[in-house]
Amino acid sequence: MDWDVDRGLTARIVVALGLVLALPIAFVYAFVFAINTVGLDVLAWASGRPLNGHVYVEPWLVVLGVAVGFLLQFVVGDSVALRSIDARRVDRDERPELHARVERLAQIAEVPTPRVAVSSAAVPNAFTIGVRPSKATVVVTDGLLETLDEDELDAVIAHELAHVKNRDVAVMSLSYVLPSLTYVVAIAAFLVLKGIFHVLGSARHVDDDGAKGLAIAIVVLTVSAILTMAISALFWLGSFTLFRTLSQYREFAADRGAAAIVGDPAPLASALRTIDDGMGTLPDTDLRQADGGLEALYVAPIDDYQFGDGDRELISSDIFPATHPATGERIERLQELASASEQA
Repeated sequence: MDWDVDRGLTARIVVALGLVLALPIAFVYAFVFAINTVGLDVLAWASGRPLNGHVYVEPWLVVLGVAVGFLLQFVVGDSVALRSIDARRVDRDERPELHARVERLAQIAEVPTPRVAVSSAAVPNAFTIGVRPSKATVVVTDGLLETLDEDELDAVIAHELAHVKNRDVAVMSLSYVLPSLTYVVAIAAFLVLKGIFHVLGSARHVDDDGAKGLAIAIVVLTVSAILTMAISALFWLGSFTLFRTLSQYREFAADRGAAAIVGDPAPLASALRTIDDGMGTLPDTDLRQADGGLEALYVAPIDDYQFGDGDRELISSDIFPATHPATGERIERLQELASASEQA
């Protein structure tokens, strides 16, 4: 099999991996900075006396905490991802033909044979998860198995195996750590704010001293919650943008890899066109159910179809980079690759 190392993808993976590891640490110290610059002043105002000193967190504690987060992703991340789209791993006895197909293509791609999972979703799509090649899982939907012909299905699975060979699956899997962390922290802060409004609504007969203490507590908690949500949103946006930017480039690389594995770019071009047409006819409820927060991992974009009845454009597409290159552009590149192969 003719496989050229994509040095551009390798460089992007190295940079992305560095940011994936560094951003959670920066997230913690952003809170430390906020506490020292705003939080202590608010507490000093609330207590009526100046506060000396500052908050300091040992770097080794932060690194340990981040390491625990990555360990959890390593241990349970795949299971959480499968559960989010109602997928389950299947053994050879359940899906012998699918297992044989994946094993055959994995041998051609010269990668460890991944585990196989199937989602009951009607959306025709596929993706791969796993923090290392030996633990990868190729996930296909029932909609994909019912929609594609044999050659197209080979090409899509080859595309997923190309992700494994390119080792970008690990980075994409680990990239979920920070968005998950910021989401949990932001939700906690939101619940605090919600509790404050509940207290305000239920406070009726309070004496002057009690009212003053309640007002101070509300101000402190409100400022803390708003700062928490602001920092969480900032880092979520950063990680989300990084996640999607890497996702675009890796799709082109996996398209080329799939063409090398099956020996022809045409089946993948046909599969992408079939998938794109198939998703365009599905109701938004089916597309949302298949999303599960994994839109950047799929072989073809789901997010272009999630909202609206006309052109069904995703609202966030106007703000963030798309998870995938335009399907038309991917097909054109595959067609150019086919032309170049014929002329060679």
